[in-house]
Amino acid sequence: MSSQTSSHKPRVAVVFGGRSSEHAISVVTAGAVLRAIDRDKYDVLPIGITTDGRWALTADDPERMAITDRRLPSVAELAESTEGAVVLPVDPSHREVVYTEPGAVPKALGEVDVVFPVLHGPYGEDGTLQGLLELSGVPYVGSGVLASAVGQDKDYMKRVFTSFGLPVGPYEVIRPREWEKDPSAARKKIVDFAAEHGWPLFVKPARAGSSMGISKVDGLADLDEAIEEARRHDPKFLVESLLSGREIECGVLEFEDGPRASVPAEIPPVTAHDFYDFEAKYIDSAAGIVPAPLTAEQTAKVQELAVAAFEAASCEGLVRADFFLQDNGEFVINEINTLPGFTPISMYPRMWQESGVSYPELIDRLLEAALQRSTGLR
Repeated sequence: MSSQTSSHKPRVAVVFGGRSSEHAISVVTAGAVLRAIDRDKYDVLPIGITTDGRWALTADDPERMAITDRRLPSVAELAESTEGAVVLPVDPSHREVVYTEPGAVPKALGEVDVVFPVLHGPYGEDGTLQGLLELSGVPYVGSGVLASAVGQDKDYMKRVFTSFGLPVGPYEVIRPREWEKDPSAARKKIVDFAAEHGWPLFVKPARAGSSMGISKVDGLADLDEAIEEARRHDPKFLVESLLSGREIECGVLEFEDGPRASVPAEIPPVTAHDFYDFEAKYIDSAAGIVPAPLTAEQTAKVQELAVAAFEAASCEGLVRADFFLQDNGEFVINEINTLPGFTPISMYPRMWQESGVSYPELIDRLLEAALQRSTGLR
């Protein structure tokens, strides 16, 4: 970390946008984070990554980062230039961020003390950005390379959970080479899975989030279209059986004495949608119930499982863990999100608000923890 004096405010680079299909939601999340950061305590440098991968200086204007009239925002609309690029140094000995434009002398933007990456999905939440920051020696909010990669890949996430004895539902993975080599054999695997576990089933991209590319499939007639939609987001996809029961979420936040779980939330059945999909989450603002109406024993159990999932994947900073409370009373873990949404209606901040940690306090705690954490092996 760069040397700090009493008059030096740590400089936070909020990095958002990115190349994944969750670009717009990342912009919305960044707007909420920028609005909440204590400007008396931190200097802020907003850096947006366009859908084609250019790192751009952007306006520090949270109001323009919101979903307005069902219209999703983008970094391209916020960038100060159509060609200028921000360059992070891959050199731990200095952290000078540079801004370049064609035909102009590169401009030094000063050092960055900590990065708050609010990218969702591949090329940001999956360990790629975390690896770049490790090479640069710049502390950052959230999990490291391994945990970020595991948290992004539903295939390996489930394998890790299973190895630690955490309960997961039935699933089948179709890998890219498997599909490309023999689609009919791969399709038969899915049909056999449905014969064993029943219809409907869910077809999901293995490495996408925000319910992107997920289809609920009621029978053979809809299967090919669902596979095509999933593969549009990721060449690796998986199928999961329908788990009847209640959708329960729980936040995990790292404190000085270790990770703690928030009060859980419940996602009620969404009547206007087939399941809790992208539109329900972000466009139509489906409301979760916080805290979830659970017994004290159920609350304690889901909190225990959420922290266990955090530890199993070697997470740091924060995680949102998603569960199904089945009709038989048992919890099954669906997935974790190592960088859950921070939009105004996102469940993670709401759960911590109900647990006594306000939104600004949540942001401050994450930044403070990142500033105190070294990069490299830890």
